[in-house]
Amino acid sequence: MKKQTAGRDNLGDFAPQFAAFNDDVLFGEVWSRENKLSAHDRSMITIAALIATGNTEQIEAHLTLGKQNGITKDEIVEEITQLAFYTGWPHAWSTFNRAKEIWKD
Repeated sequence: MKKQTAGRDNLGDFAPQFAAFNDDVLFGEVWSRENKLSAHDRSMITIAALIATGNTEQIEAHLTLGKQNGITKDEIVEEITQLAFYTGWPHAWSTFNRAKEIWKD
């Protein structure tokens, strides 16, 4: 996985310690443990958590990352459909609107 810089790019001046935790700990240490859980599976789990909690502001970035980590269109459609029944139809609908743009090819 390539080095994450989103924390520093977006919050480095305002919240440098939080940015460091995001880039160095969350993505640098946890996400990089692919011998424990693949990046694909971590993306599936993260997307599910974001949908379930209604955190739509960050869903687009994680859908994009998920696609980069090998999530296919069929997988994301199935994941969102499954979650619709457990997390709420509006959460799924909102996520589908973003996913269809990311997997439009």
